[in-house]
Amino acid sequence: MNSADLGRRVGVPSTALFTDQYELTMVQAALKAGTAERHSVFEAFTRRLPEGRRYGVVAGIGRVLDAVENFHFDDEMLTFLREQDVVDGPTLDWLADNRFSGDIWGYPEGEVYFPGSPILRVEGSFAECVLLETVILSILNHDSAIAAAASRMSAAAGGRGLIEMGARRTHELSAVASARAAYIGGFDTTSDLAAGFRYNIPTVGTSAHAFTLLHDTERDAFRAQVDSLGRGTTLLVDTYDVAEAVRTAVEVAGTELGAVRIDSGDLLLVAHRVRQQLDELGATGTKIVVTSDLDEYAIASLAAAPVDAYGVGTQLVTGSGQPTCSMVYKLVARAGSADPAEPLRAVAKKSLSSKSSVGGRKWAARRLDESGVAEAEVIGTGPVPAELAERQLLVELVRGGEVIAREPLDAARERHMAARAGLPMSAMQLSRGEPVIPTEYI
Repeated sequence: MNSADLGRRVGVPSTALFTDQYELTMVQAALKAGTAERHSVFEAFTRRLPEGRRYGVVAGIGRVLDAVENFHFDDEMLTFLREQDVVDGPTLDWLADNRFSGDIWGYPEGEVYFPGSPILRVEGSFAECVLLETVILSILNHDSAIAAAASRMSAAAGGRGLIEMGARRTHELSAVASARAAYIGGFDTTSDLAAGFRYNIPTVGTSAHAFTLLHDTERDAFRAQVDSLGRGTTLLVDTYDVAEAVRTAVEVAGTELGAVRIDSGDLLLVAHRVRQQLDELGATGTKIVVTSDLDEYAIASLAAAPVDAYGVGTQLVTGSGQPTCSMVYKLVARAGSADPAEPLRAVAKKSLSSKSSVGGRKWAARRLDESGVAEAEVIGTGPVPAELAERQLLVELVRGGEVIAREPLDAARERHMAARAGLPMSAMQLSRGEPVIPTEYI
């Protein structure tokens, strides 16, 4: 496996200030109290799925590994913390020497998850683990939300092509992360070149309405594009009159025209008319791509239309109404010293609200029915039942501070397709409902 298979991890800056101030002030107080080095276990999980979701999708694990690997305080950061009087001198000295030296286990990227699933387990000293809370949650909450939306859109598309094209609808760095998460969730390509460069995601793109408007006639615009990009290009046909544009497109490119794109109007009606017109003109192999504020519901509504691919922007990069997964990062167990061999004591927040949690270092497994379909997410803190031993979900990601589980993005994408296929069929329903399988604690 070469480095290109894993994506380009070049020019990655320190992630140490991608955090909240109280992480550092907790470290300061724990250092003074003599508890900072206590062996601790933190877990990232969500208490519930976003409204209407039947399953979640784990995305961002690879980016978390990058963040952990690059989490260190350089001289400029330490100067800032000193000048702002964020923490005291001894804490600054500790931060200067800090590198994560613990272990991380987690659900592999692309796997599905449910309420309570211990998606990530971070183990080490209290101080080094608590510092990672914000950056881990920032990545997992964003990427998993986008991947879940992408997965729903992929299921609705039923095997038709999906193009991620939301870069202009979100922050420029979020756009790259969104394209990565969308690819895991089932999208095929992206329009974002930064995502293509960094993560080796296939990129696509031809022209916008501005290119047509630049030229004196639509025919001139089509001729310029075909002369430059070839007959297999995709021509945008809804700048003026769609029927006239399709006729002109075939006249210019011939029946070898790759595709036409429709970006407005009643997409169901227009797609049928365009397909009929293309066939009558002999361009039976020319594909139809539709865009225009699509989401999973709009894609599903076009299932009967002669559409070959969908381009999705705004709704995808905003999680289709659910831009976060509400994941939390909680201390679930700790020892009385820094010794990893000392028995752990389960700890958990107890309250009358919905924010209580279950203590203890957890394992997770997915129980299948006799047909091999998932029927429960089983979570426990004791011995793993023999019948679930081969169905455990957590894998080792970091050992002794060293990342040991990098993988190509295509592996996460393939894993998600397999995991989704292993869920009950009702997981694909877009109607509101409960998680498709229950979570059981034993």
